[in-house]
Amino acid sequence: MSITPFHLAFPVRDLEETRSFYQDVLGAKIGRSSPSWVDFDLFGHQLSAHLRPGTGASADLGQVDGHAVPIPHFGVVLAMPDWKALSERLTERQDVRWIERPMLRFAGEPGEQATLFLYDPSGNALEFKGFADMASVFAA
Repeated sequence: MSITPFHLAFPVRDLEETRSFYQDVLGAKIGRSSPSWVDFDLFGHQLSAHLRPGTGASADLGQVDGHAVPIPHFGVVLAMPDWKALSERLTERQDVRWIERPMLRFAGEPGEQATLFLYDPSGNALEFKGFADMASVFAA
Protein backbone atom coordinates (compact mmCIF):
# COMPACT_ATOMS: atom_id res chain seq x y z
CA MET A 1 0.00 0.00 0.00
CA SER A 2 1.31 3.41 -0.97
CA ILE A 3 0.46 6.37 1.24
CA THR A 4 -0.10 9.74 -0.37
CA PRO A 5 0.54 13.06 1.39
CA PHE A 6 -2.27 14.64 3.37
CA HIS A 7 -3.13 18.35 3.26
CA LEU A 8 -4.07 20.41 6.30
CA ALA A 9 -4.96 24.11 6.40
CA PHE A 10 -4.76 25.67 9.85
CA PRO A 11 -4.93 29.16 11.41
CA VAL A 12 -1.90 31.08 12.70
CA ARG A 13 -1.56 34.50 14.29
CA ASP A 14 1.72 35.54 12.62
CA LEU A 15 3.25 34.19 9.40
CA GLU A 16 6.88 35.08 10.19
CA GLU A 17 6.93 33.33 13.58
CA THR A 18 5.13 30.40 11.94
CA ARG A 19 7.72 30.21 9.12
CA SER A 20 10.51 30.26 11.67
CA PHE A 21 8.96 27.57 13.89
CA TYR A 22 8.02 25.11 11.16
CA GLN A 23 11.27 25.57 9.24
CA ASP A 24 13.85 26.06 12.01
CA VAL A 25 12.34 24.02 14.85
CA LEU A 26 10.52 21.21 12.99
CA GLY A 27 12.68 21.12 9.85
CA ALA A 28 9.85 21.69 7.34
CA LYS A 29 10.62 23.04 3.90
CA ILE A 30 8.83 26.23 2.86
CA GLY A 31 6.73 26.02 -0.29
CA ARG A 32 4.49 28.57 -1.97
CA SER A 33 3.25 31.56 -0.04
CA SER A 34 1.35 34.82 -0.19
CA PRO A 35 0.88 37.67 2.27
CA SER A 36 -1.90 35.65 3.95
CA TRP A 37 -0.68 32.02 3.85
CA VAL A 38 2.40 29.80 3.57
CA ASP A 39 2.74 26.14 2.58
CA PHE A 40 5.14 23.74 4.30
CA ASP A 41 6.45 20.31 3.37
CA LEU A 42 6.45 18.54 6.74
CA PHE A 43 7.79 15.03 6.31
CA GLY A 44 6.23 14.89 2.83
CA HIS A 45 2.83 16.30 3.84
CA GLN A 46 1.40 19.67 2.83
CA LEU A 47 0.53 22.05 5.65
CA SER A 48 -0.98 25.43 4.79
CA ALA A 49 -0.74 28.06 7.52
CA HIS A 50 -3.37 30.78 7.03
CA LEU A 51 -3.06 34.13 8.75
CA ARG A 52 -5.86 34.66 11.27
CA PRO A 53 -4.87 37.41 13.75
CA GLY A 54 -6.19 36.67 17.20
CA THR A 55 -5.85 32.90 16.74
CA GLY A 56 -4.94 31.11 19.96
CA ALA A 57 -5.12 27.78 21.67
CA SER A 58 -8.63 26.49 22.27
CA ALA A 59 -8.06 22.79 22.74
CA ASP A 60 -10.02 20.65 25.15
CA LEU A 61 -8.35 17.68 26.79
CA GLY A 62 -8.93 14.00 26.11
CA GLN A 63 -7.37 10.96 27.78
CA VAL A 64 -5.04 8.51 26.02
CA ASP A 65 -3.20 5.79 27.96
CA GLY A 66 -3.70 7.73 31.20
CA HIS A 67 -2.38 11.05 29.84
CA ALA A 68 -4.27 14.24 29.01
CA VAL A 69 -3.91 15.20 25.35
CA PRO A 70 -5.22 18.33 23.60
CA ILE A 71 -8.12 17.92 21.19
CA PRO A 72 -7.82 18.93 18.39
CA HIS A 73 -4.21 18.29 17.46
CA PHE A 74 -2.37 17.23 14.33
CA GLY A 75 1.02 15.80 13.47
CA VAL A 76 2.88 13.10 11.63
CA VAL A 77 3.49 9.39 12.13
CA LEU A 78 7.20 8.65 11.63
CA ALA A 79 9.44 5.62 11.42
CA MET A 80 11.26 5.28 14.76
CA PRO A 81 14.69 6.51 13.54
CA ASP A 82 13.08 9.71 12.18
CA TRP A 83 11.06 10.19 15.38
CA LYS A 84 14.18 9.75 17.53
CA ALA A 85 16.08 12.32 15.47
CA LEU A 86 13.22 14.83 15.76
CA SER A 87 12.79 14.10 19.48
CA GLU A 88 16.49 14.62 20.17
CA ARG A 89 16.57 17.87 18.19
CA LEU A 90 13.50 19.24 20.00
CA THR A 91 14.70 18.14 23.45
CA GLU A 92 17.95 20.07 22.98
CA ARG A 93 16.06 23.33 22.31
CA GLN A 94 15.10 25.73 25.09
CA ASP A 95 12.26 27.37 23.12
CA VAL A 96 9.92 24.39 22.69
CA ARG A 97 6.53 24.75 24.41
CA TRP A 98 6.01 21.16 25.52
CA ILE A 99 2.61 19.66 26.18
CA GLU A 100 3.97 16.14 26.71
CA ARG A 101 7.70 15.43 26.53
CA PRO A 102 8.88 12.37 24.56
CA MET A 103 7.56 9.14 26.01
CA LEU A 104 6.55 5.58 25.13
CA ARG A 105 2.83 4.84 24.99
CA PHE A 106 1.10 1.43 25.04
CA ALA A 107 4.38 -0.30 26.00
CA GLY A 108 4.32 -4.00 25.14
CA GLU A 109 0.84 -3.71 23.61
CA PRO A 110 -0.36 -3.67 20.01
CA GLY A 111 0.27 -0.19 18.65
CA GLU A 112 3.23 0.55 20.93
CA GLN A 113 4.48 4.01 19.97
CA ALA A 114 6.77 6.80 20.99
CA THR A 115 5.03 10.16 21.15
CA LEU A 116 5.57 13.81 21.94
CA PHE A 117 3.26 16.83 21.99
CA LEU A 118 4.10 20.51 21.63
CA TYR A 119 2.50 23.84 20.75
CA ASP A 120 3.38 25.96 17.75
CA PRO A 121 3.63 29.75 18.30
CA SER A 122 -0.11 30.19 17.56
CA GLY A 123 -1.14 27.59 20.14
CA ASN A 124 -1.86 24.77 17.65
CA ALA A 125 -1.16 21.42 19.32
CA LEU A 126 1.05 19.00 17.39
CA GLU A 127 1.81 15.34 18.02
CA PHE A 128 4.61 13.33 16.47
CA LYS A 129 4.45 9.55 16.79
CA GLY A 130 7.20 7.03 16.17
CA PHE A 131 6.67 3.36 15.37
CA ALA A 132 9.31 0.64 15.28
CA ASP A 133 6.96 -1.33 13.01
CA MET A 134 4.82 0.80 10.71
CA ALA A 135 2.50 -2.19 10.23
CA SER A 136 1.38 -1.68 13.85
CA VAL A 137 0.07 1.88 13.29
CA PHE A 138 -3.50 0.57 13.03
CA ALA A 139 -3.06 -2.47 15.29
CA ALA A 140 -6.09 -3.27 17.42
